[in-house]
Amino acid sequence: MTPTLDQLQEAQTALGAPLFSDLPGDIAISFEFFPPKSDKMADTLWKSVETLAPLGPRFISVTYGAGGTTRERTHQQVVRINQETGIPAAAHLTCVNATREEVDAVARHYWQSGIRHIVALRGDPPEGAGHYTPHPGGYANAVELIAGLKQVADFEISVAAYPEVHPDSPDAQADIENLKAKFDAGATRAITQFFFDPECFFRFRDKAAAAGIDAEIVPGVMPVMSFAAVQRMSGMCGTAIPAWMEGLFDGLDERPAARQLVSATIAAELCRKLYAGGVRDFHFYTLNRAELSYAICHMLGKRPVSENRQ
Repeated sequence: MTPTLDQLQEAQTALGAPLFSDLPGDIAISFEFFPPKSDKMADTLWKSVETLAPLGPRFISVTYGAGGTTRERTHQQVVRINQETGIPAAAHLTCVNATREEVDAVARHYWQSGIRHIVALRGDPPEGAGHYTPHPGGYANAVELIAGLKQVADFEISVAAYPEVHPDSPDAQADIENLKAKFDAGATRAITQFFFDPECFFRFRDKAAAAGIDAEIVPGVMPVMSFAAVQRMSGMCGTAIPAWMEGLFDGLDERPAARQLVSATIAAELCRKLYAGGVRDFHFYTLNRAELSYAICHMLGKRPVSENRQ
């Protein structure tokens, strides 16, 4: 995709001025949480939701454990967010360890509870399973799940995209074809796996456009809470970690405040480069912690919706 004149001017501004100077806050944001496992974690989750809600996210999503292991907790949190914040909530739903009838019943329950947005995913194998195997009588993959959800109700549907190739995919082209099939089945938007190289996202966006995909592809951004944890997650999902990143986090294991500053800087710089490339929609993997995502949105010019910017 050839950069537009506006994008070139924006890139020049990014290079010629302080990195986050006078951004207008013309971005749309969304946040992802995971369901809590204890009352204390539930308190942390809700405080994070309350911190981020004033920024006016277009939706907040809650993940879903492998095999439906967090089904009830996911439902509780999604309904509470929807009812108490007024922000649309999205429930993750997977194909794992469930028949079509069981998945459809969960989807109907969400619709009856006022949830209109589903994040539809194939899902990871249950713990201990070496690889994904479709459940007998279940949806085989995300494409089938999307089509099934559309038969249940007219859900808004977000799906996953993989700029660095899904671990189970034979190659990048197969990933693009699968993404197109998801949109053809009725998906509304795609949210990418987290990544650390903006060019990775731009290349993926261009390949998708070349394949005839003109739907929304939103970059997923994950501020680093723990470098060791990011290494584990990256290994599972195929995300490349730049060589320079390990050096930046070296020696910060026992200095959480300093680690947060480094993490926010890295993630904000990634977002600023994405912004310079024309991106105006961002999805943040919060890991149920608000401050890093809040700081990054603030640096991108986002303010609480009640504030009047002069």
